[in-house]
Amino acid sequence: MNIDSLHCIGAISLLLTASISLTAQTPSPASGKKPATIHNNPGERAFKANCSRCHYAPESLSPRITGTVVRHMRVRANLSAEDERLILHYLNP
Repeated sequence: MNIDSLHCIGAISLLLTASISLTAQTPSPASGKKPATIHNNPGERAFKANCSRCHYAPESLSPRITGTVVRHMRVRANLSAEDERLILHYLNP
């Protein structure tokens, strides 16, 4: 493994850590806030069906970080290309 590969792995680890930190700060439905409802948004439905088992939707992420995280999670969660597109658009409209 060369230095560039290690830097790439380190960068992805930092991005995922940042996204996990952001999702950890998102209030849970038990916090007294009313959970968001799905208003026929296919991206929100795809997020809830595939991602909400482990993550809350982050309040905001930059488009560059969101793209990286969604691509990474497509592999880890075995998302379809369509679900990846819908979730990416949901997180960064």
